[in-house]
Amino acid sequence: MELAFVLVKSKMGHEMDVMNAILKIDGIKEVMGTFGQYDIFAKVQAPTRAQVEKIITKEIRKIPNVISTTTLPVIPGQGEK
Repeated sequence: MELAFVLVKSKMGHEMDVMNAILKIDGIKEVMGTFGQYDIFAKVQAPTRAQVEKIITKEIRKIPNVISTTTLPVIPGQGEK
């Protein structure tokens, strides 16, 4: 399984709308609101890296009121117990 964390910046006042839309996407494992430069933190997991990329580029980034995303792909094997 491939894993990535996505930091999402949304238009002011639309954070909950964006968060609720992200939660409806297959492959989203967790979504949390954050303070600071980004408004939302999402955990994405899919069988392949291509599927993770598709979730981010074709689904998350297309949600109304999403301004930008920053993706943090996980390095396999690092940090696992």
